[in-house]
Amino acid sequence: MAEYNYVRKSIVYEGKRYYVRGKTEREALKKLATLEAELKAGTRTLNSKTTVRRWSKEWMEVYVVTRDITKKSARMYQEKLDNHILPAIGAMRLVDVRDTHLRRLLNDCAKTLSWSTVQKIRIIIRAMFRQARVSRLISYDPAETLALPKAIKGKRRSITEYEREHILAVAETHRAGLYVLMILYCGIRPNEAAALQWKDIYFNPDEQRYYMRIDKALESGDSKTIKDPKTDAVRDIPIPDALWARLEPVKGEPFAYVLLQPRGKKRHTESSLHCAWHNFKRHLDIHMGAEVYRNQIIKHGWELHPLLESEEQWETLVPYCLRHTYCTDLQRAGVPINVAKYLMGHSDISVTANIYTATTPDVVSAASEAQNSFLAQQKAKKAAATRAAS
Repeated sequence: MAEYNYVRKSIVYEGKRYYVRGKTEREALKKLATLEAELKAGTRTLNSKTTVRRWSKEWMEVYVVTRDITKKSARMYQEKLDNHILPAIGAMRLVDVRDTHLRRLLNDCAKTLSWSTVQKIRIIIRAMFRQARVSRLISYDPAETLALPKAIKGKRRSITEYEREHILAVAETHRAGLYVLMILYCGIRPNEAAALQWKDIYFNPDEQRYYMRIDKALESGDSKTIKDPKTDAVRDIPIPDALWARLEPVKGEPFAYVLLQPRGKKRHTESSLHCAWHNFKRHLDIHMGAEVYRNQIIKHGWELHPLLESEEQWETLVPYCLRHTYCTDLQRAGVPINVAKYLMGHSDISVTANIYTATTPDVVSAASEAQNSFLAQQKAKKAAATRAAS
């Protein structure tokens, strides 16, 4: 029987070394090439002993990025994996993960993260382990009954009257003022504002009023693509006189975009809108009385005024607060909720109702007056009927 001096070769893949042996150098290199291809394809390592980190990579490549989702959503999946899931259980083998490990992971996340973020992490965990079971890598799905822990549930807010006063003042001169006023006065989403063209603004002769038609939006996570709006509701929104007074002097060609970047005069992207808002917010802070030294804010305006409650309130001041305020203003003006649903472009009236539940003192007072008026009318009718009967 012939004896062979086997040639051994190795390769390191994702931090682990794999070995092959061949009777000759050529055979060993051929086996090494096959091994490397199998490792990259996932056919060599996918089993119950596969680590969560290795499976997450395969799951993302095969089951997530190939779906019809936006680049922003794909980045969100990867960010939640890299920052929250894999640091906790990435080194564990799929077969070793138990529901207690996943529950502890979510509990730890809930201590510092918002309810919305914890919910997304849970969605990713459940989808990843459900697919592992479907692919027969594991016989037990540890995420099947994974429940959400108690977490900080964020809620978008309306701006205060103090904030409104200063926002309107800064919007008079700031380059992002038109962007801010469009959201505050018409309630459109930031990505809808970025896609708005002058042809979308028209005059209604019957009502003697200008309207803006919302029928497209900037694709979230993609600065090049203009898509249909977030919901199927194409809507026409009346433009208040205060906003038209700002729009009329800068009116452009029909296919030009209403909002343009200050440099280069290009259409806005998500990134440029983000920068515009933060620059506006800096000027707002200074307008509120912030102390500035060598162009750096050393004491914020909200710290100097009792009407601004905390740093958390200042941090939650985002463009969507202006949209939320528009909806609240509709309620205060007595606009029916079904009309508000249309103007906001909500797909479900329950979404509008969640904002309408944020009652204000004047709304409560108006409701009280309306009730008193109704009861007085009913009393008068009853008295009239009694007199007529006698």
